[in-house]
Amino acid sequence: MSKLPAEKLLTIGELAQITGASVRSIRHYDEHGLLASVRASNGYRMFPDKAVTQVRQIQRMIATGFTIDDIRAFPDCMLLIDGARSCDQISDVQRKRLDAIDQQIADLERRRARLLKTLSEGAVPPVE
Repeated sequence: MSKLPAEKLLTIGELAQITGASVRSIRHYDEHGLLASVRASNGYRMFPDKAVTQVRQIQRMIATGFTIDDIRAFPDCMLLIDGARSCDQISDVQRKRLDAIDQQIADLERRRARLLKTLSEGAVPPVE
């Protein structure tokens, strides 16, 4: 059991309420090493104030398509500064993610065009 530091600590419920993340998500982030928690004498997880910023940053990164594994590989600077610009160290990763999203969009547009053609012609067009 870790000794509690002198700073104010948040319960998982408080952290969830402040950030809008679910308790389950916060547990998931903590279990994957994205947050630092300590255990109180009653066994509950407690989080330092900086966890608010970290959870918000994690949520932003997930919303842009990054996975927990991707985020774990990012440098700490991505998690510690609320609203921070991206660290130079992950620009390549972000560009690759953008390329993957562009590929998905192009694939969906092709599927959409095929479906529209199918609907208008009444027959499935050949694969190009």
